[in-house]
Amino acid sequence: MSPDRQEAQTIDEEKTGRQRRRRRVWVILSLVVIVLLLAVCWVGLRAITVKDGLLKSQELLSDIQNGGEAQELLPELAENAASAGSAASDPVWWLMEWIPAVGDNLKGVRLAAQSLDALVNGVAVPVMGTEGSTGSITERLLDASADQGARITELADGLESVSDSPFLVSVVRDGIDDVDKVMSTAAPVIATLPSLLGGDGAKNYLLVFQNNAETLALGGSAAAQTLVKVDGGKIEMGSQGNSGSYQNGVAVDVEVPPSAIELYTSYLVDHINTSMSRPDFPTAAKIMRAWWQRDIAPDEIAGVISIDPIALSRILVATGPIELASGEVLSDDNAVSLLLSEVYGRWDSYKEPELVDGFFADTAAAVFDKIATGDFDLKDMLWAVSESASQGSVLVWSDDSQVADAIKGARISGILPDNNKNTTTMGVYFNNTNGSKIDYFTETATSARSTCEAGTATFTADASLTLPLTQRQAEALPRYVQSMTFGARFRDTIFVYGPPGTTLSEADFTGDEVSVTHSGIDDLGRPVVAFEAWFDPGDSVSVTATFVGSDGDHGPLMLQTNPMVRGAKPAVTDGCSG
Repeated sequence: MSPDRQEAQTIDEEKTGRQRRRRRVWVILSLVVIVLLLAVCWVGLRAITVKDGLLKSQELLSDIQNGGEAQELLPELAENAASAGSAASDPVWWLMEWIPAVGDNLKGVRLAAQSLDALVNGVAVPVMGTEGSTGSITERLLDASADQGARITELADGLESVSDSPFLVSVVRDGIDDVDKVMSTAAPVIATLPSLLGGDGAKNYLLVFQNNAETLALGGSAAAQTLVKVDGGKIEMGSQGNSGSYQNGVAVDVEVPPSAIELYTSYLVDHINTSMSRPDFPTAAKIMRAWWQRDIAPDEIAGVISIDPIALSRILVATGPIELASGEVLSDDNAVSLLLSEVYGRWDSYKEPELVDGFFADTAAAVFDKIATGDFDLKDMLWAVSESASQGSVLVWSDDSQVADAIKGARISGILPDNNKNTTTMGVYFNNTNGSKIDYFTETATSARSTCEAGTATFTADASLTLPLTQRQAEALPRYVQSMTFGARFRDTIFVYGPPGTTLSEADFTGDEVSVTHSGIDDLGRPVVAFEAWFDPGDSVSVTATFVGSDGDHGPLMLQTNPMVRGAKPAVTDGCSG
């Protein structure tokens, strides 16, 4: 073959090779496009299933929240949640999540669907129980939380991460944000339940009953306590104590800062009833634990839980009316009035304290038995606990760091924030300082406002207290309800805590016998001013405290106050955040 012909043949072969390679490339590209189109179509179809499942689940959840019967709606909710979760768990869906921008939206939808499925089918369904379910509701809650805790934590972390993506479309972002709010609250709680419910061994908790008729910063006098034993989800009631069980006047060995003693005197640590005076539940819980271990029994106590009759009235919505040993029926309608007022008219607490203490002990036992057996509506119980926790009527302290982390920043921890990053929180607390039970009748109102200008932030809190009784009505009250020392004349100390990083600039008041007793003390990392107010039946007193600081970053203005029987909801006007 001539060189020219050989060269031509080589050129033809190279051309043919290039053509073949191009055809292979186009075939491969066509196949890839077809596969991608099929994947998109497949994921699109799955997305329709996910969307339908999520939307229907949201409708059912809304129905349950608005009073629908959870037991009736739960099976349909479980089916839709499972459908959405299963569709979004498809392997093709997972592969498509790797596509830039679009993938974040798919990942967010998948995590939201799987989260809902885990909460409903992994926790709610087994806890609510079906025909043939065994164990109490707390035992089933222990099993479900132990089984799903790690998965729910992982899903919650994933949702939090993807929610920051700048590529989320608005409709996806809104849906993710809704589920993220639920998961960010549920995940840490579910993760701690196995330990709280004795999944890793028996634990003792001290249940403290606060009396809002003798109001203190955290609720009221702490005159009744019960030891609660939890083991493997089973709950048992142990010993009980009351104010007569302790060596009042002899301080317990608990370290508290000098500022606390200066504001609340030694009564904070040497009288059981006034352990709740400082607005910091860890302080109160450690004091209560010390009282129990010194004067009742040296029990190991893993945590302290506090509730009041206001919380109890909500819990009774979930349990329904409860018959007491006396034959009376305790209900959400009469719990507050019966426990904070009527009981003192039946017996003279000075002459027959054992009868009053016995009534409270019987009430506690009856309610405890009802809850321990799981004989209550779970949806209503969740509402009762969450609503009470948000108002300060349920407080929790634990020496378990995981539990402490789970409730950190929530009102249920009973801890004022130590900075203004998430919220700029002020506190107004009415403390009964004359041993009466008059606060079943007193009416209170609180408000806070802020302004920021010229580099200065100003925060002002107002508080008022009124006793809407006539002198004759007050004098007709049982002696135990009147002031221990002064009869039908009363005294409160009103404490106002400013935001961290501020200083007190002004303290003012109205009323014939109101004065500033402390104004230069910092407590809990905050400036504090205390007003002493004497008042008679029919009187009203009001106080105002203003604090100033630099105009820096401030979270939304919040105001905390006591859970009062007749307290108005705090009013807040925020001129600094946002």
